[in-house]
Amino acid sequence: MSEILKSIIEPLQTSAAAKSVYGDPISVDGKTIIPVARIAYGFGAGSGKGSRPGLPGEGEGGGGGVVAAPAGVFEVTGSHTRFVPLYESGNLLLAGLIGFGLGLLCARARP
Repeated sequence: MSEILKSIIEPLQTSAAAKSVYGDPISVDGKTIIPVARIAYGFGAGSGKGSRPGLPGEGEGGGGGVVAAPAGVFEVTGSHTRFVPLYESGNLLLAGLIGFGLGLLCARARP
């Protein structure tokens, strides 16, 4: 079991770095733009032993994944630094609620 977890966690550890979240700075007209991404990791593993009459049972498995999505940029000038989000959270919430509502309507319309 420990070998499965090790094989899942090792690649995630090597990719979990600031470089994964912050992109290369881009300088234009006295401004420096630093892209920012939102990174999420997840993994799981399990094993089991069981049997049915005449058939022994045993199994192990695991998996993991990573999701990266753009979050916005840091804008750095000589006088200030600010974060410019890619999405406004209020608009994103409204879009999610509308999508949920439409999904419910479609589910009810299906025979």
